[in-house]
Amino acid sequence: MELNSIKDAFDRVTKKQKLSCSKSQEVIDQIRQEIENAIDKVQSANDPGSQLDYKSVLAQLKDTLHNMAPLSQLEGTQKELNVAVSKYVKLLEKSLNPDISKAYRNIDFDSHMLNQIIASHFYRQGLFDVGDHFIRETGETESAAAMKSPFLEMYQIIEAMDSQDLGPALNWAANNSDKLSESGSHLMLKLHTMQFVKILQDGNRDEALMYARTHLAPFASSHMADFQKLMACLLWAGKLDSSPYNALLSPANWDSLAEEFKRQFCNLLGQSHDSPLSVTVAAGGQVLPPLLKFMNVMAGKKQVESMNHLPVPVELDREFQFHSIFVCPVSKDESTEDNPPMLLSCGHVLCKQSITKMSKNSTKIFKCPYCPTDIDAGQCRQLYF
Repeated sequence: MELNSIKDAFDRVTKKQKLSCSKSQEVIDQIRQEIENAIDKVQSANDPGSQLDYKSVLAQLKDTLHNMAPLSQLEGTQKELNVAVSKYVKLLEKSLNPDISKAYRNIDFDSHMLNQIIASHFYRQGLFDVGDHFIRETGETESAAAMKSPFLEMYQIIEAMDSQDLGPALNWAANNSDKLSESGSHLMLKLHTMQFVKILQDGNRDEALMYARTHLAPFASSHMADFQKLMACLLWAGKLDSSPYNALLSPANWDSLAEEFKRQFCNLLGQSHDSPLSVTVAAGGQVLPPLLKFMNVMAGKKQVESMNHLPVPVELDREFQFHSIFVCPVSKDESTEDNPPMLLSCGHVLCKQSITKMSKNSTKIFKCPYCPTDIDAGQCRQLYF
């Protein structure tokens, strides 16, 4: 999508609109001035001894307005505005309503797998009724329970957290404490901290101290600063909102804790925090404009259908980059185990197959395509990402 061209077209429409408005106001002011002058003359024609006749005044006004040709003046600027608007609408239709089927390649889909992905998306978004209805419509009932059950549990715990009830979350974290520790998660500490603050805000200092000794003390050695801060909060039992630690009572802390719980829950399920379907759609929407532009350029060329790799790079935002890849700048192929990236003696990097072709199977010296250095293929070293 050429956003710059859309902006330029919008600026032209805005400029024409301001010009048309200014010209219209100018013509209206002229007409009003002439009418006011004619009214003054008619009123003075009634004075004794006046030589003016109101009929002649009206005739003169008519001639003046006819010579001004206000409609002709307005039509000129309005026509220019209409042309600019028409071009802008066509540009929007072309840019914002493209034929996205051009970027589609006929491939075989596993409908069973696709249905599971869609159903799983509904369940992980908490849309259980929608997911159930989708499962019934597609007939994927066998795997429905396995997909739905864990997310149903997750949302029941999150719903309790929304009501500031940490009991279910603490029970889940306790049952999965070993796995959480292995993944380096601090969810258990965060849950106990929030529960401690909640007890303290209710004014139960002794209960809060007992809770800290039982549940927070094991974390003291590895999180001393946080532990000391919580112990200082004991001095403000029942009035934590007016203490230097009132930030602990922010509603945003509950939202952050629920999000962290959701992240860790999905992690233990072996799934990403974000729905794979959402990520796919978002990434697809980002690369669709350059893909459409490429397909428009390559329209009618038969080799497009047989291409295994795009001849042009398609950039994705950092959030969609999950692992390192290398694309050979010569062949445009992604590196693989059989075609790894190789470091040349000059510091540039090419894929192994490109080096093999350029060196005639390592039998001759070749020049680096990006600098004039002579390269011995035997001195190239494989890179590991």
